[in-house]
Amino acid sequence: MFIDEAIIDIEAGRGGNGAVSFRHEKYVAKGGPDGGDGGDGGDIVFTASNSIYALANYARLKQYKAENGFAGSRAKRHGKNGQDLILSVPPGTIFSDLNTNTIVADLKKEGESFVAVMGGKGGLGNVHFATSTNQTPHEFKPGEDGQKTKLKLELKLIADVGIIGLPNAGKSTLISAISNSKPKVADYPFTTLEPVLGSVKFDDKNIIFADIPGLIEGAHSGKGLGHKFLRHIERTKILLHLIDATSDNLERDYKTIRKELEKFNPKLSQKKEIIVLSKKDLAGKTKPFKHDLEISAATGKGIKELLRLLAQ
Repeated sequence: MFIDEAIIDIEAGRGGNGAVSFRHEKYVAKGGPDGGDGGDGGDIVFTASNSIYALANYARLKQYKAENGFAGSRAKRHGKNGQDLILSVPPGTIFSDLNTNTIVADLKKEGESFVAVMGGKGGLGNVHFATSTNQTPHEFKPGEDGQKTKLKLELKLIADVGIIGLPNAGKSTLISAISNSKPKVADYPFTTLEPVLGSVKFDDKNIIFADIPGLIEGAHSGKGLGHKFLRHIERTKILLHLIDATSDNLERDYKTIRKELEKFNPKLSQKKEIIVLSKKDLAGKTKPFKHDLEISAATGKGIKELLRLLAQ
């Protein structure tokens, strides 16, 4: 199941306590303080990885804690630092801190990372508290608590081309015809229940496609499946608007989708758009309608021309 939202609690590691210790050496009747400092707590770090597709792990496991720092010890030995907890997310993940209602990170590319919460500092050992009047201090400093917060993770897929259109416009058929993706294809609404990514190399360019499912009239307000997936169009560079050439009203179908884009986010309606009539092999003579290209994914008609246009 494709999960593109999750809310999690995260807590960095606590710092280790400083040690209270005194030297015990032969021929030294009263050794001075030698308690070492505690180690720092581990941070929690998020990093973007292309090997992660969705946020399902974070919807299932909602609490994360980094390792605590270790206490200091005798002979001024410093406690070991707690290990950082490094968590992978898909590129395109946005992080919002729910305690402050602010966006704290947006990891768009493979390898990008950010420290979400920092571990607490380790405490000081009693070696730091010796004075001329107190040669045997039993004072030490405990480790500090690590930072903690509640995060909302929201995934917006990153693709070059977002394929939009009404259910049964032929989006899944097209993406399976041009790429290495094998989405489910059938002749009924909502065949695609989650976004599908596919890629194709053309003219030495790698073009990544996102098939955005479930856009119907009212999608922006929660009807159908579109309200769940409209956000994934926001990251695409160009929109490929697919319209079923066998429809009895091409203009109506086109305006239905355009209206949903406008209501969801006015910026979407300003994206560059290529309008393509699909299923041309099944359609007879169509009424005049302004479009850029006609294709048939089933026969291959117009596919090369489409890829060339997108590559440009």
